This record gives sequence, structure tokens and C-alpha cells, in this order.
Amino acid sequence: MQTRQLGKTGPVVSTLGLGAMGMSGMYGPSDRAESLATLDAALEAGITLIDTGDFYGMGHNEMLIGEALKGGKRDKAILSVKFGAQRDPGAGWIGFDGRPAAVKTSLAYTLQRLGVDHIDIYRPARLDPNVPIEDTVGAIAEMVQAGFVRHIGLSEVGVETIRKAHAVHPIVDLQIEYALITRGVEDKILPVLRELGIGMTAYGVLSRGLISGHWDKGQGKAQGDFRAYSPRFQGDNVDKNLALVEALRAIAAAKGVSVAQIAIAWVAAQGDDIVPLVGARTRARLAESLGALDVTLSADELAAIERAVPRDAAAGTRYAEAQMAHLDSER
Repeated sequence: MQTRQLGKTGPVVSTLGLGAMGMSGMYGPSDRAESLATLDAALEAGITLIDTGDFYGMGHNEMLIGEALKGGKRDKAILSVKFGAQRDPGAGWIGFDGRPAAVKTSLAYTLQRLGVDHIDIYRPARLDPNVPIEDTVGAIAEMVQAGFVRHIGLSEVGVETIRKAHAVHPIVDLQIEYALITRGVEDKILPVLRELGIGMTAYGVLSRGLISGHWDKGQGKAQGDFRAYSPRFQGDNVDKNLALVEALRAIAAAKGVSVAQIAIAWVAAQGDDIVPLVGARTRARLAESLGALDVTLSADELAAIERAVPRDAAAGTRYAEAQMAHLDSER
């Protein structure tokens, strides 16, 4: 397994990370046994970076990963955990809590659910508009000093917030959506990350399956599936976006790789400071994603991909309007 360091001060992790969110219902029902088998296969393949959130399935995801790490496997994993998103019993999203006391309480529950004594990278899932980021990061920094956290990361925040947080404690990485059809980070955020020596963990590299090459319009109808109300999967938008996928498929076919593999390889090719997170829920999809590590893209191929999927060609925003309003990274 190839490795990359997260920023100047972060841990060395596998070039490809595994995002476990989809194993806890965010994309409809998942199979518990297959989820555990996929986590085990990822660790055996050398994937070290495992990403979760305490609000994925309201603790379900953390407990699932905790089970997968039993039997002496904890040392194989670099655990990245997001916290702070508030949900109601009906799974509705009702805000974010970044207060210092909430930070420490969330961490205590996370350690218990995962069955570990420390978290490798702990990060607020969003910016709390009512709490200075300095206070939130300062609370995590206290947990670093106490030994419960190793490193601090951020998620979906903009350049001003990044600078403020980094001034309080070194930030090792920003987790943010980045894909062929999601490239807003390139304008201001990525240059600042590189200026400060902060890495990026890129989620949504397959745009929640949309550019995986496996998606069709009949999917994503299950209750609880994020894609049932995601703008890019609705109406005329999905037709326009799937046309981009077909253009990408032609390039992938000519190279003898899958659409998913070329999309993942494109993200990985954007810099050694970027680690793609794949959301594989099955061993088959994991194996396909791992194959992307063997795909090297030439300058001509990168140019062809850019022509096939031009920047800003995607139809629809990456989240619904209400959720977009909560993204500090979009301001």
C-alpha cells in the first residue's frame, strides 16, 4: 500500500482511505455482515485511514467499526472521527454543537462506542455559527494534551476559519468534498491548505455514486437514502450528469479501467497532499476502488478527462439549499 502524510504534522496514512458512512443507513439499508467483511478486507489490504462520524446512524457506525477492530486490529487503523452534528429521533438534522463542553462529551461517547483509548484525528463536522472556532479547536487541543486525541482536523470550512483554527493548534487536514464534478475547493481553499502545510482528505470522490459508472436513474429510492433529495440526482440534473459519466466512460474504456477507478485516480493525481476517501460498502466495490491505485494518468489523459468533464459542468448543487447554507466552505 502506498502512503501519504496528512499535512506537515499529521500521520502517515494509506493513499486511499475508507469512509464508513454508507454502512449506517445514509444510502439506504446496508448489510451488517458485509460491512464488517468490507472493513476487515480494507485493513488487510493496507488501508489505514478509516473515517466515521458520531452521528452516522447515531453511534451505529462507531460501534460497527469498534467491532471490526477487535482482536488486535486497532493498531492497523488511523481513526478519523467527525462530531457535533445534532439529530432528532426521526433522523432529522437540527443543528451543530461546537461548545467546548459538548466537544469533550462527544469525545467521551465516541471512545466508548469505538472501544479505544484515543482518536487519531478528531474534527468538528461543521462550523458552529454560535461558537468561535478557536473555542472548539481549543477544547480538542486540551484533549490532545490529555492523550485522548492525537491530531486535529477540520471539515467543510473556509479559509478564514482554517487560518483561525490553525493559529490555535496545528491542523493536519481538511475533510471536504472534492471530485471531478465538485471542484470549488481549487479556487481559494486548496491554495491556503498548501500555504499552511495542511493536507486534504477528499470525500465524495465518486459524488455519492453518481460518477461511479454503476448508477442509474432507478436507484436511490430507499427510505433514508441521501440521494432521494440531492439536487444532482433529481429531474433533468441527473440526465445531464449521467451524460458526463458516459463521456468519462469512453476514456476509462480506452485505458482498460472502470469509470470509478479513473475518477478516483483523477483525485489522487491532483497532489500528494490529497487522500481520497472511498465509501465502499461491499468487498466488490472496495476491490474496484483499490484498483485505482494502479492507474497512472498521463498529461494527455488528464487533459482528455478535463475535456470530457469540464469544471463546473455538473448540474445541481452538491447538497440541498438548506444544507448548503450551513457550509462555511461555500461562503
